[in-house]
Amino acid sequence: MLYSLTHWLENNMQTCGFKKAIGFDCPGCGTQRAFIALLKGHVMESIRLYPALIPMLILFLFLILHLKFKFTKGGTYLMYTFILVVSIILISYIFKMLR
Repeated sequence: MLYSLTHWLENNMQTCGFKKAIGFDCPGCGTQRAFIALLKGHVMESIRLYPALIPMLILFLFLILHLKFKFTKGGTYLMYTFILVVSIILISYIFKMLR
């Protein structure tokens, strides 16, 4: 089942509208390829393709858990995790543009 999902995702990847219009990568370029690599079990390749993906998935998972169970300091943890994810996105985007 996982194989069929990854195969379907690889065959139906969306093109980046930002890159198509402007001509260079957006801060989210690489997310689809990194997600597919992660589904295949290639963690290091996923991190190389889009370093913020795993922290972003952790953020979404914690958000869902917080909405369900109403953790005491959940909002604070979400805020710090969000800041971490945005920082990783910006830093990796800057490095990508400098290459």
